[in-house]
Amino acid sequence: MKKATSNIRYYKNENGPVVGVTVKPVIEEDGLYFRDLDGDGVLSPCKDWRKPAGERAVDLAGRLSVEEKLGMLFVNSWKMGLGQKDRTKVDESGLLNEEIVERDESIFNVEKTYGTTYTLKEMNIRHLILRENPKPEELVDWINQLNQVAEGCGHAIPVMVISNSRNENGEVVFGMNDAAGVFAAWPGTLGIAAAVKGSGLDLVDDFAECIRQEWDATGMKKGYMYMADVMTDPRWQRSYGTFGEDTKLVTDMMNRLIPGIQGSDDGVTTDGVAVTIKHFPGGGARENGFDPHYVQGQWNVYQTKDSLRKYHLPAFQAAIDKKASSMMPYYAKPALEKSQPQHEPGGREIPMEPVGFAFNRYFIQELLREEMGFEGYVNSDSGITNKMAWGVEELDVPSRIALAVNNGVDIISGSLDVFSAREAYDRGKNGYYTTQGHTVPAGYTPEQLTLSDEALTRAVTRTLEEKFKLGLFDNPYREPEHAAKVVAEKSHWEHAYDVHRKSVVLLKNHQQTLPLTAEKLDGRKVYAECFRNHDESAAKETEHVRETLRKKWGVNVVERHEEADCAILFVTPSSGEYFHATKGYLELDICENKQVPDVDDAGCPAETYHEETTLRGAGKLREIYESVHGRGGRVITNINFTLAWEVGNVEPYADALLAGFDTYVDATLDVIFGAYGPTGKMPITLPRDDSVLAVDENGVCISHNDVPGYDKDLYLPEEMKDENGKAYAYRDADGNYYELDFGLGY
Repeated sequence: MKKATSNIRYYKNENGPVVGVTVKPVIEEDGLYFRDLDGDGVLSPCKDWRKPAGERAVDLAGRLSVEEKLGMLFVNSWKMGLGQKDRTKVDESGLLNEEIVERDESIFNVEKTYGTTYTLKEMNIRHLILRENPKPEELVDWINQLNQVAEGCGHAIPVMVISNSRNENGEVVFGMNDAAGVFAAWPGTLGIAAAVKGSGLDLVDDFAECIRQEWDATGMKKGYMYMADVMTDPRWQRSYGTFGEDTKLVTDMMNRLIPGIQGSDDGVTTDGVAVTIKHFPGGGARENGFDPHYVQGQWNVYQTKDSLRKYHLPAFQAAIDKKASSMMPYYAKPALEKSQPQHEPGGREIPMEPVGFAFNRYFIQELLREEMGFEGYVNSDSGITNKMAWGVEELDVPSRIALAVNNGVDIISGSLDVFSAREAYDRGKNGYYTTQGHTVPAGYTPEQLTLSDEALTRAVTRTLEEKFKLGLFDNPYREPEHAAKVVAEKSHWEHAYDVHRKSVVLLKNHQQTLPLTAEKLDGRKVYAECFRNHDESAAKETEHVRETLRKKWGVNVVERHEEADCAILFVTPSSGEYFHATKGYLELDICENKQVPDVDDAGCPAETYHEETTLRGAGKLREIYESVHGRGGRVITNINFTLAWEVGNVEPYADALLAGFDTYVDATLDVIFGAYGPTGKMPITLPRDDSVLAVDENGVCISHNDVPGYDKDLYLPEEMKDENGKAYAYRDADGNYYELDFGLGY
């Protein structure tokens, strides 16, 4: 069997789109070409690319069967055939994974999964999430193959392959950035924010254009990116994927990123990539950092009056104004008892119904759509109908599906359960709650818990319109060679590296330790070491740094710090385990074997303790400092910030201190040696120490969870504040506060 890539036939329309087909015929009319989606030879409105996308979507939605519509409701992670070790479980092309898994369990869900061909043909699934990291050519071949199968079905609804972000450097984290190193790699999102703060918003245009070109070239036309969440509790693990704590900056980022990636200020275009902005109405208001992937994090707590309107909603409003194609609600539910009154932008008080945001009709229908003007579709976060059904645990899966869709969700992520969706639909037709006598759960009506034709068609129409706007119905196919060329485009990688250098923040430069000029290093011996939580990766990075120092910078590198006149240290802490509950609050102190309290089931401090290590060998930092200083030398330390680390165990033992954000080591060395002057500014405020994050016996934090670091002093006790009225931000030995917008230069 040939790969679909070899079967594509293209038809060029003058002043119109290129039409691509593999299976179905084309319709030729008035010298123009149109894809014959259902093969009946009739140019119906849905096939006519001259008509508006909305009109085409309405027409096609009216032609689809119930089964076709139900398949459009779901999206889940999917594996490529290329990674399948058992080659008997792939299709003839070798591209599609045909394995059947009886019990496919993830952090989100447990369900039986089928082979790709069955999933597309029989289940009518048309949305898949890619979490693997193939080469561009492989990605194109796979997406082409998916679409050839889809083209051979009923109405040739194209397959939408979706991914979390792929254009940032750093550790690949499931559900945040799915891959790294194939597409042009920029610093982490916090690093992009640091660069923007120091160098201006124009660099965002290069970033967005790079994403748009690379993703479109591979045929991957939708991204779960980016986060409009404002980081307000520093112990939230997903701080790593945000643009920091500055509401204005995050808003500005949305204003530039969304049109840049989607292709216009007025929504997606045929050469654009649709974005799903997350996590409405803002995931940063975590109760003491607990993540809603587990039960302790199921609440959004708003301790401060109108913090939702002031800090969390503005960036989402910008995303709406820039026509973001879709919006992802968070798992969590609002906590009425623990919150102060919150008001809409228009002034009406917000009802705090304790139901997960994806099921919460007020937040989706009234606030997002009616008050804020959102016109796109709603894509739930993964697992809302299974493991993270906060506030609707008493409902069975069919009822959860029906409630979510009826209340405004258009795609349910983390599941492909068309069978439960069919049950939800059939219950509305077969008298499940009326003639069959099943009890309606308290607080609900039969209409809320059964899937209506109206809600089903509405959801499908919205997602179909996106596909029409993106041009997928006219040509979902791409060329592998072209994709490889676009991804290898030198300017993309050069722009990315430039922003890596711009992302470096100089926090401390005692007695002008930096830059390390040739004069300062003349006759000096330099020791270099990298610290991580994993010895193997630390050793590998250490070797890279030492080799770079020798070859690129001509430095006399020694193997023992006892011989050195200068030390260059790279510190990369890590804390907690993503998607899993920690025994206590997420540890931000850079420490080793620290005794910290557990938390109980209610999220309050317990009387038992456990040990936390965020950096292996943390105590060695002081040892190296004292050794080098004993010979009159200097220590330069760089900390990688994926969270707002407490730096009290690092800063006193560094003459120069830099901050990176999944920044290339080589780019940081460029700054250290003066090849590039530091321009980055902090996108977050670093907490002073544990005292400003203390949680009392009732689980209430001394610094408000819903307020960014730069405003936390407004709510901290006066007795904690220094002579400048500051309590929250870390203050170094030179008197500088490591707070939002801080950064030194040479």
